[in-house]
Amino acid sequence: MAKFAVTAANEAQRAAWQGGVLPEVEKVRPGLWSIPVPIPVNPLRYVLVYALELPDGVAVVDAGWNTDEAYRALAEGLGVAGYGMADVKGVLVTHIHPDHYGLAGRIREESGAWIALHPADAALLRDRYDDEFIESLIARERALLVRCGVPLLTLEELAGASMMIRHMVSTARPDRLLEHGDPVGLDGWDLRAVWTPGHSPGHLCFVSAERRLLFSGDHVLAKITPMVAVHPQSGPNPLADYLDSLAAVRGFDVEEVLPAHEYRFLELAERVDHVMAHHERRLAEIEEVVRAGDGVTCWAVATRLTWSRPWESIPAFMRRAANNETLAHLAWLEARGRVRRVPGEPDLWHSM
Repeated sequence: MAKFAVTAANEAQRAAWQGGVLPEVEKVRPGLWSIPVPIPVNPLRYVLVYALELPDGVAVVDAGWNTDEAYRALAEGLGVAGYGMADVKGVLVTHIHPDHYGLAGRIREESGAWIALHPADAALLRDRYDDEFIESLIARERALLVRCGVPLLTLEELAGASMMIRHMVSTARPDRLLEHGDPVGLDGWDLRAVWTPGHSPGHLCFVSAERRLLFSGDHVLAKITPMVAVHPQSGPNPLADYLDSLAAVRGFDVEEVLPAHEYRFLELAERVDHVMAHHERRLAEIEEVVRAGDGVTCWAVATRLTWSRPWESIPAFMRRAANNETLAHLAWLEARGRVRRVPGEPDLWHSM
């Protein structure tokens, strides 16, 4: 397939991404600001928080991690725009991963802002972030990994691999729940919520028809593809959800996409097509691995796939992500009758 690169809406922002540095706080257009908020020890490096000016303050799309460094960066970015943290009236959270949701509670404590989520992600908060329920979630992850054929020597490390980032979230229950198609209700903005499950069950994008803008969260990014994985809090076929969600936004009449990472870009439909083509290639590769080793575990399939680095150099947390992402592709193939699962401990996958 021919290579395709989206057109950056701001070349300086793209250059900052490629150069490994934070981009500048930027006035994207009248009434709209982009504020990079750093992510600690993470190849994504930052989340782009968008500040939308209101008659009486600002609303933000996403929030950043709950660290002092991130809080200072957001506060300083708001200051460049002429606002303080106390001026934030609302936090529109695209999904509940720590780099998007982590600071929402702290912002509310400072400003009294409301927090909005999709109900599907709001339903996951207790098990993911409340201490009294976390052991149950780890046990469910452990059981999933056993069925995937993860070696016993690495099972415990992988089952609890995400616990190291739980403290990056200031847990806060939402004040508002936004369903698909709901108007957000920001004075001066015609934003509408678009439910785009896949990366997270309750992932939301926000679209403005008047300004022809799509705030895409992690749903559509300029260069990378978001992780779509089977895990204890996902649906049974998240890749199907994700591909359907991509198709749903492809035809939006927007002139600019504002993602949560990397940089803003122009060509939504073309980028969607390339992401879909990427998954088609991945599905074909997985189908071939299953065919070559008929009766193979999900973990074994994952170790034989092409990744951005050799399997041996992938850290534990990312190996779990790779395994669970492989499982999402296997579940998609199974639903379409292209592979067959024999349940057990572990499950074995066969070609058709």
